[in-house]
Amino acid sequence: MYYAVRQHVFGPPETLVYEEIDPPSPGPGEVRLAVTAAGVHLMDTVLRAGRDMGMALPRLPMTPGREAAGVVDAVGAGVDEGWLGVRVVAYLGHERSGGYATHAVASADALHRVPAGVDDATAVTMIGTGRTVVGVLEQVALSAEDVVVVTAAAGGMGTLLVQAARHAGARVIGLAGGRPKTQAVLEEGADGAVDYTLAGWERRLIEVLGGGRATVVFDGVGGSLGRGAAESLGPGGRHVYFGWASDEGHFTTFTEAELDTYGITSRMVVGPSLFALPGGVRRLEETALARAAEGMFRPLVQFFPLSRAAEAHLALESRATMGKVVLRPEADSRP
Repeated sequence: MYYAVRQHVFGPPETLVYEEIDPPSPGPGEVRLAVTAAGVHLMDTVLRAGRDMGMALPRLPMTPGREAAGVVDAVGAGVDEGWLGVRVVAYLGHERSGGYATHAVASADALHRVPAGVDDATAVTMIGTGRTVVGVLEQVALSAEDVVVVTAAAGGMGTLLVQAARHAGARVIGLAGGRPKTQAVLEEGADGAVDYTLAGWERRLIEVLGGGRATVVFDGVGGSLGRGAAESLGPGGRHVYFGWASDEGHFTTFTEAELDTYGITSRMVVGPSLFALPGGVRRLEETALARAAEGMFRPLVQFFPLSRAAEAHLALESRATMGKVVLRPEADSRP
């Protein structure tokens, strides 16, 4: 039996429907995976809703999911049969997608063997979220002299950035919404955590910083929250932004006059700057997988059964998740 989460119209999470499908077949240069883990990304919710974010919307009907791990169970023409039975992970791409399924088709060129000791959920986290974190860090050199503030520090990227900052020897403070999340941030190794849902959190952040100032702010939230975090920077500080998860739905940006007044810099480190890095995104994927194998990246993962993809989207949009959200097809067959 083959199943997939299908979307026939743009709209709210309930437009994601779990359906039986015909067996997908790999074409030339492609393989089919028996999916064991499918990554859910905030951008998936944007595309599902049909929001205009400057990229082409998928053609409907479609199966979402751009990140998948599993075992190769069929190969197309021109693909080495040595891939059969191999545990792999792949970034399927914006155009193809299809990861929210029991079986997905991927380009053989996109495959990575999952390193020994790395579970499938970790691998699927590395292939999308992890590669972005690696690309961000390659553009923002951290040292033991830095004091780092991470917004959405209990999220998929946030937890990895906290770990990376600690690995660099920096002092790191995480911002998260609610006590369970701030506790999770501390468990990930942060030196301090601030609940941004509480009134006066900006003042509390300065207190946790010990009256000093941050040198780097990683901003994946945007809007007024991102600006509040950036205002913890001292002269010479670096505001690094890559997301807009806030309800306001836009990046935190500063005018040149504001940057001069604060004495800080602000730069976006996703999009063209990420893809222009030496070796491209495939090298970033390889690096992220290697760091997971070495134990440097230990993603926090929240699982949902594949059939409950709509619930996963709703939880992600309402900020009720922690870490990377991953769908598991096998969970649907459990009692």
